[in-house]
Amino acid sequence: MEFAGQVAVVTGGASGIGEACARLLAQGGATVVIADRNLEGAQRLAREIGGHAVELDVGDDDPARAALTRIDEEIGPVAVLVNSAGVLQRTLPPERLGMKEWDFVARVDLRGTYLCCAVLGSRMAGRGAGAIVNIASVAGMRSGPLHSYGPAKAGVISLGECLAAEWGPRGVRVNTVSPGFTLTPALERGFATRTLQAQALTASSALGRLVRAEEIAQAVVFLASPRASGVTGVNLPVDCGYLVATSWASYGGLRHDGEAEPGVAQTDR
Repeated sequence: MEFAGQVAVVTGGASGIGEACARLLAQGGATVVIADRNLEGAQRLAREIGGHAVELDVGDDDPARAALTRIDEEIGPVAVLVNSAGVLQRTLPPERLGMKEWDFVARVDLRGTYLCCAVLGSRMAGRGAGAIVNIASVAGMRSGPLHSYGPAKAGVISLGECLAAEWGPRGVRVNTVSPGFTLTPALERGFATRTLQAQALTASSALGRLVRAEEIAQAVVFLASPRASGVTGVNLPVDCGYLVATSWASYGGLRHDGEAEPGVAQTDR
């Protein structure tokens, strides 16, 4: 019961990675606030885990600030913040990606993460303790056809480093988890619309499969827990080996039989 007596806020907690984080934090004894623009989904989960549901759109500044402040004053004080709220982006070339869509993705994924950190992290710093874990993406670490989502997630990674240094002297740890392709409702919609191909995604990871939301939650909860008391400012990819596997395409792809291809020298002697 590492989080017994603590209040934990999970933005975007009504589904996917956020839901998995909320469930695991509740198992650890935390009083979990599921903060999501899908209030009905947040209420459903809150009933299941004995937590609280709060309607929150991180892209809507003033209402979001007010909701986060109420949580800290009426349910809190908040000891753990998991910023999982985010939106995806269509894989459009720049000439078709309008600024309205670009701004929407960046506003929710980067600006919304910063807003939640600024409101609750500042309060944690004032109390001298707290842990924040932001959800970024491997898309923020590699090139891809996501010209708003990728830069926004790269910004989340940088933001975590900046805030870790800012608030470390005041007892607040800030870390980041960067998921690879994770089996969530959003990814399943991509498969259904054929925007994404499951076979292509699994072939691009060293472990040959997609990440499970529960695996992301395990990393998040570890970083938020006392077990990671000396860890701050890190970005932890949980990607089933996507980052290490993709560059192998230049050499014909990953080897699955354990042997080198004919004609390829195994040493340089």
